[in-house]
Amino acid sequence: MHKERRKKWRPSMGLIVFVVLGTVLALPLVGLFFFRLYENQLIRETEAELIAQSAAISAVFAQKIEALPPEKRVLGAPAISFAKLENGSFQPIPTSLDLAVGPILSSRPDAQPALEAPSAANLKIGEELQEVLQRTQTVTLAGFRLLDAKGVVISGREEIGQSLAHIEEIHTALNGAFMSMLRVRAVNRPAPPLYSISRGTGVRIFTAMPVIVDGRVAGVVYASRTPDNIVKHMYAERKKYILAALAILLVTGIIGLIFVRLISRPIHGLVRRAGEIGRREEDPVPLKHYGTREIALLGEGLDDMAQRLRERSDYIATFAAHVSHEIKTPLTSMQGAAELLRDAPDMSEEERNKFLDNIIADTSRLTDILHRLRELARADNPQTSGISELENIAADLRIGFPKLTINIVSDAGQAIPMAHENVMIVVSHLADNAQQHGASRLDISTFINEKNIHLRIEDNGEGISERNRDKIFDSFFTTRRERGGTGMGLRIASAMLQSHGGVIRLRDDVRIGTAFELVLPVSA
Repeated sequence: MHKERRKKWRPSMGLIVFVVLGTVLALPLVGLFFFRLYENQLIRETEAELIAQSAAISAVFAQKIEALPPEKRVLGAPAISFAKLENGSFQPIPTSLDLAVGPILSSRPDAQPALEAPSAANLKIGEELQEVLQRTQTVTLAGFRLLDAKGVVISGREEIGQSLAHIEEIHTALNGAFMSMLRVRAVNRPAPPLYSISRGTGVRIFTAMPVIVDGRVAGVVYASRTPDNIVKHMYAERKKYILAALAILLVTGIIGLIFVRLISRPIHGLVRRAGEIGRREEDPVPLKHYGTREIALLGEGLDDMAQRLRERSDYIATFAAHVSHEIKTPLTSMQGAAELLRDAPDMSEEERNKFLDNIIADTSRLTDILHRLRELARADNPQTSGISELENIAADLRIGFPKLTINIVSDAGQAIPMAHENVMIVVSHLADNAQQHGASRLDISTFINEKNIHLRIEDNGEGISERNRDKIFDSFFTTRRERGGTGMGLRIASAMLQSHGGVIRLRDDVRIGTAFELVLPVSA
């Protein structure tokens, strides 16, 4: 008997495959998401910086406008934002650009001739702030242009005196609202191939902030800047990325070890054990780890199969030895009688008939042995479906054994979970043994518990001696060999019950005769 293994939870192979494949699929998605998220963060950071820088320049620009006499101020549309809240605080300008879902417009349109020249006062302010813009650009790398209330450039590079009012973000700012925009970056030479993995390397951020004086638009601070390149940032942070790559390699290695420990190694172990079983090794080395639940069940099934094969092999070897011995004895007797008949022509008629009778008796014994062997083969591989009733079994026993009184001492309609023909093979051998040992009565009773049905068959014959009780189920064991007994009856009955998941037992609780108990599972 195998030692019962301690039951413990093991993940199923399907669960492990699902988790591992899900992890593998998630890694590139997480990496891509991180790449896009980080790239978008650079866009937001650049936008926030342009807002802050434009706000500072806008405040200086507004002070310059407010210092002018009212008649020299050129004011535009009323501002629709940047109003003070009721609690006295100012409304901040949130970042709004999104590289993933936001639109990217074409490169910034060229300036157009202005319909009206800017005022001298505004040109002077622009000239005064030109140096401030240049110094700011030196540090921040952002480009700035100051526009008057009509969208004409008053401070910048070569576009002074030209109009930018037709540009979308400028038009929005001239109406008093801040606007930021992503536009395609105009470059003089193509970007390196590596930059193609980044959507943000080919764009430039433009912000248009209105300059508010007395609740009206006095001008626009138009700023632009190319966001920091993600590839450049990645190179700058290369140590962190190397650590991240090592972490990913570590996780991948752990996944590989999980596969090896939970799937690959146990399967290789089962292959090794199958080879050991095939080589008929007596004690194959058990596995230390079965990994998954399916492999554990497979290993248990392999152990059980190997055990049954060993038991079957031992049974066949022992049975073959018994069969050869049982057949050899009558064959030897027949051969000796035939030789005597051949070599003694002057043998009397009485002696000749005696030897012929011996040959006929041995032939009959061989026929009986072969019949029992066929019954045993059928009992080892029967049709296990079917059901029978106790009343019909008793009726057939009365016909087959008229010298026995068959009594049913329990419910005659009790169903037996076994085909009628198979039941008759078992009980007929028991009835034949009872009759051969002087019984005149056979009592049959049944009772059922939760799992099994118990069929008790008791006779009033001679009984079984103590020294023979342990041998009665052995093949070819018989106490009436001289009367034609083959010693196969109880072995056939036992094999038939085992094929149905049942068992036959010799009871010890009788004073006279013999009692057998047949146990069958209710669902047999």
